[in-house]
Amino acid sequence: MHLLKYLFCALLFAACARQPHFTPAASPVVQRPIPRVEKMPNHPKPYAYRDWKQTALDFDRYVFDFEQKGEFLPLIWLDKTGRNFPEPTFGIYTALGDVRMGAAVNNGENHEALGALGAVLGATLVGVDKSKQDGRNYVRMLRNYFNRDNGWNVVMNFTNKGAHIGGGYGNDFWYEIHNNVLFYCVANYYPKEAGFDDILRAIAEQFYRSDSTMGSSYSYSFFDFKNMKPGKNHIPAQEDVAGGYAFVLYSAWVKFGDEKYLRAAKNAMNVLYNQKENRFYEAMMPVAAYVGARMNEEAGTNYDIRRFLDWTFDGTAVGREGWGVLADNWGGYDVSGLAGSTVHNGGYGFLMNTFDLMMPLSSMVRYDQRYARAVGKWALNASNAARFCYPYDMPDSLQAIPQHKAVTKNVIAYEGVIKESIYPQFKGITPFAQGDGPLWHEGMPQQTMFSVYGSGHVGFFGGTIQKTDVPEILQIDCRATDMFQREEAYPTYLFFNPYATAQTVQMQAGAKKVDVYDTVSRTFLHRGVRGNIRIGLSPDAARVLVLIPAGKRYSTENGALKAGGRTVDFRFGE
Repeated sequence: MHLLKYLFCALLFAACARQPHFTPAASPVVQRPIPRVEKMPNHPKPYAYRDWKQTALDFDRYVFDFEQKGEFLPLIWLDKTGRNFPEPTFGIYTALGDVRMGAAVNNGENHEALGALGAVLGATLVGVDKSKQDGRNYVRMLRNYFNRDNGWNVVMNFTNKGAHIGGGYGNDFWYEIHNNVLFYCVANYYPKEAGFDDILRAIAEQFYRSDSTMGSSYSYSFFDFKNMKPGKNHIPAQEDVAGGYAFVLYSAWVKFGDEKYLRAAKNAMNVLYNQKENRFYEAMMPVAAYVGARMNEEAGTNYDIRRFLDWTFDGTAVGREGWGVLADNWGGYDVSGLAGSTVHNGGYGFLMNTFDLMMPLSSMVRYDQRYARAVGKWALNASNAARFCYPYDMPDSLQAIPQHKAVTKNVIAYEGVIKESIYPQFKGITPFAQGDGPLWHEGMPQQTMFSVYGSGHVGFFGGTIQKTDVPEILQIDCRATDMFQREEAYPTYLFFNPYATAQTVQMQAGAKKVDVYDTVSRTFLHRGVRGNIRIGLSPDAARVLVLIPAGKRYSTENGALKAGGRTVDFRFGE
């Protein structure tokens, strides 16, 4: 009996004993270039680091203040019409001085989901709890954009299809799809918000039904979700919305476990993947790259996401000709990294599109680290060029209305930067920061050049990018915007060294001991460390570092490396 007890204790001790240092046997990951990113500089000029987190916090503090006084202020109001749900919601101006909007216009109901969702999500990403801010639940208010009163039962860009001046949206595919993607993203951070699960399920059902209706072709300008009919109009077909469909349906599968959502997500991805030409229209192509990378590792698919990435960047889009990412220098300013048109007046980079590009790309490298260097290099360029949209970051001579910039408090930016202005009085000035506002409606003041709704998406940068102690080397959070994860992830950060020499940066490993694993070199840089640590970076190279609590047991499962049961390297077996 004593012998049996001894043997049992010995076996138990052996099972609980600390695992010897695990040494990865897999080879380093060969980086895949994105050709358009290769044309971007390693050292964009003029370079300056903008604190995007502080910008996002300042924007939130400015815009969500009902007590602001002055011309065009406040920038927010309450909409008490009770459309879709019997409760007030809030509206944010699309642009400063936008005469189409405000509490006194159309019963206060004219406001865009694109601005409200982006602002709430952006603030959330930098640590603001928008469900309980100054006595208001802005998260709950967002559900009024779920258009149930008109029978569409999806999130639309206005609280009612016919609410906004000039007729309702519902005839431009990307608005509906992008806003539903953003709503799903917000819900990811507020999983206990009352009633949200019902809305998420309803959206998933509408997407499932409409995907089944369209089948093997997404070649439509819009989709009527009430009558379940796709349609075409003067707006080009927008096949890339299939990427947004895949995101929503895949997220619904993760959340609800219904296999039909996964089947529909795969169909949407397949339709886009099988396109013979680049059909990038607005914002959904990079989302397809992110979802494709995830599905390859979590759902057994085999998409070559290089196709989606090239289509996102290279500017060869048809339908919306030239849509992609800039790789250029205008008048001594590197504008590389800005997303938008590569051909309109020589090129036109838009701030909101650039911010939104960060969400899918930063998360994607968790699942496919072959693109770590490319994403890191893009992020360096984009984060530098995006600041040229802000009036205090651009010389007065290179912007449309410097005389009015004080009202922006340097947190509300121009809509974008163009190579040659569309306004004849500014012809020949390059680059040029401007907005499209004055073209929208008669009587609009010049201040509509400043884009409130686009600036609200700044949290996509603010929640992912922070500087290091080495200029031009950024630390990018790859977990921050990874939505509806199938398993909780350890902290994961991307570093790109643009220098031709090796560099060492400092990072904060936290208060508890961790092992620092690099998914690119597949080596442990440190074991059992905490606090400030030093990270070596090879020339013109990237690392994707996972901070794993020390003492976790390592194992391989279906080609993935796991620590404590959580995946740290999805492609370990390849």
